[in-house]
Amino acid sequence: MTMSKQKVLPQLVILIIIIIEVLLAAATSAQTPQLTTSPLPSPPPPPGQIEVKPGCQDKCGNVSIPYPFGTKEGCYLNEDFLITCNSTHHDPPKPFLRKSNMIVTNISVDGKLYITQYTAVQCYEKSGRPIPGFTNSVTLSKFFISNTDNVFVAVGCDTHGYITGDKNGNYGYTGGCTTVCGSKDYVANGSCTGIGCCQTPIAQGMTSFEVSATSFKNHSSVYSFNPCSFSFVVQGGKFNFFSNMLWSDYLINTQLPVVLDWSVGNETCANVFEKKQVPNYTCQGNATCHDVENGSGYRCKCNEGYQGNPYLNDCYDIDECEVPELNTCKQKCINTEGNHTCSCHKGYHGDGRKDGQGCTRDPNFVIPIVVGIGVGVVSLLMCISWLYLGYKRWKLMKLKEKFFKRNGGIMLQQQLSERRGSSHETVKIFTTRELEKATKNYHETRIIGKGGFGTVYKGILADGRVVAIKKSKMVDQNQIEQFINEVVVLSQINHRNVVKLLGCCLENEVPLLVYEFVAHGTLFEYIHNTTKSSKFNAPWEIRLRIAAETAGVLSYLHSAASVPIIHRDIKSTNVLLDENLTAKVSDFGASRLVPMDKAQLSTMVQGTLGYLDPEYLQTSQLTEKSDVYSFGVLLVELLARKKALSFDKPEEERNLAMYFLSALKDDRLLQVLDECIVTEGNIEQLKEVSNLAKRCLRVKGEERPTMKEVAMTLEGLRRMVMHPWVNDESISEETEHLIGEISMETISYEGGGDSSSGYHTMRNHVVLPVGDGR
Repeated sequence: MTMSKQKVLPQLVILIIIIIEVLLAAATSAQTPQLTTSPLPSPPPPPGQIEVKPGCQDKCGNVSIPYPFGTKEGCYLNEDFLITCNSTHHDPPKPFLRKSNMIVTNISVDGKLYITQYTAVQCYEKSGRPIPGFTNSVTLSKFFISNTDNVFVAVGCDTHGYITGDKNGNYGYTGGCTTVCGSKDYVANGSCTGIGCCQTPIAQGMTSFEVSATSFKNHSSVYSFNPCSFSFVVQGGKFNFFSNMLWSDYLINTQLPVVLDWSVGNETCANVFEKKQVPNYTCQGNATCHDVENGSGYRCKCNEGYQGNPYLNDCYDIDECEVPELNTCKQKCINTEGNHTCSCHKGYHGDGRKDGQGCTRDPNFVIPIVVGIGVGVVSLLMCISWLYLGYKRWKLMKLKEKFFKRNGGIMLQQQLSERRGSSHETVKIFTTRELEKATKNYHETRIIGKGGFGTVYKGILADGRVVAIKKSKMVDQNQIEQFINEVVVLSQINHRNVVKLLGCCLENEVPLLVYEFVAHGTLFEYIHNTTKSSKFNAPWEIRLRIAAETAGVLSYLHSAASVPIIHRDIKSTNVLLDENLTAKVSDFGASRLVPMDKAQLSTMVQGTLGYLDPEYLQTSQLTEKSDVYSFGVLLVELLARKKALSFDKPEEERNLAMYFLSALKDDRLLQVLDECIVTEGNIEQLKEVSNLAKRCLRVKGEERPTMKEVAMTLEGLRRMVMHPWVNDESISEETEHLIGEISMETISYEGGGDSSSGYHTMRNHVVLPVGDGR
């Protein structure tokens, strides 16, 4: 089909639609006279939705202040409804309830007052000695804590939260909840059911409360990840618990939303009418009195069909005809005072409502003619549309086939067919429709990462699996081999610390890869706080585990894979972290398979500045030792919490590897190390890892250790941290067996004149017991 025919089809469809509309209009005019409706007389404008008395302030900052509340005498019902608007120290001004320090965030004439309150906090030192904390108390006089809108919450892993309430000045009740957890691994984000976070309802009719937080064991057993206890009252649904609240300062000096119930007077509606206290009765106009459930007194509410402020005789009629949700009419709507009625247009009959028979008209001889013409035209339109859609579908299929071939689909099929008999799971070839549905047509809200390679989207497959979809930028034919290479390399890797490749899609103009979803972002983001507001303070045990897991992957690629693999782009942005901070190595687009009969490959230099092996940069000879150098930079990045290249720093500190080696040579190691991980108990271990990094960063590749040696050394250090009994001289043989595979040369010191073996150095550590984080 030619391009001219493609342009004619849409125009033909539009022409047919116009013909149908003209025929229907002619039939309607021939059947009945033109239907007209006399417009309703314009209703008087509503009273202006009056919220305050004349001459009174209607807002304080961003908060509206409706009557019976007000900011000055004569503008509020009584002293209980005074709002103090403070503009001296706040911009914009902030409203406070009466003369207290309770900030008001919203006022509803339906009887709700929204304020904010601080949390109660009790923190402890590592020794268990309490740090002076504070409780939080609120006294409300005539207002009441909403028992239906608020909950009491306690946060901590060694915490008991208390709430004590009074009812009209008399002792009311004491309640609370307890939360205990032995490890942060037990804590689940978003769950407040007793592990790290607990919550309980509060009693009805409380005019004041006090919250406090205590501990059973002064947080001595959980201090490493939770030094404080918290408790507070908060509006239901407004607090989401996250595990990092246990060790961050998020809840300290934090104000959370609380809802109060307010009412008028102290009597019920029946008592007010019985005593004929009309002057004291505040419900005016089209409003009625309603008794409150929480507290005493009553509230005013506009009658059904009215809206406005019932305390100022401002309940005005709602025009239901203008509100689709309230309009029940099928044809003609007539607004009435407090309600509306329905009718049919002239020439029609029925009840005029959607829920009845509706309005119907008498048949006419024009109708069959119009129906016949309409059916014929619609049939023709459907036939043309079917042919046009079929052509579009065929064209799309051909386009997908073209992209599949151009993106290396045939090459990939050949590569995978050669390995079809292996035990590895074959990657799946996804369709464009599957991935568009999984990413909501690649909506921008699904973007989880961008870089020089392209964009990564979060997707949810039809079977419920959450995946990461890598959409490369526009590529030419020279880059297709690299894309297919990444698929082939990842399909041969079966390791728990490697991001698993689930499949790919080649039917798009740009090829896509589908990976398992790793939720915690990259190691670079985790180290350098690019996505977090709180200070990075990961303990040494976690950093050591991440380093050991990454080294284990490279050792596997170099030594245990069916065909040795050189990653060629090891860096912190290519190491992902899951919810347990387990390392996952990713991005194998630059990787190379090493033939069994070759120790090195001649390739075009590729990698990332700051991590790039200087020997490889000069010679273009790629070896496994190039990965060792890049890992050495990553190891220094974990030790120092500094970027591999920082152009905003002095010249001698811009290249992290060179700066680290210079500091190590001048015995200035402690100036480079991240102060968060330097403790009296692990200084020797940090020196050992620093010397290991130094060996990885040697200029000559042949002088660097293998990744297998590096992985064994780091794993041995990890096990010593996990098993503090290695410090016992009486079981030194068991210690030697634990790290016996690590040679003395691999873990011994270099330089500085220290000739003691690395084994004895490790035995003299002060080892702290920690979990492995999995």
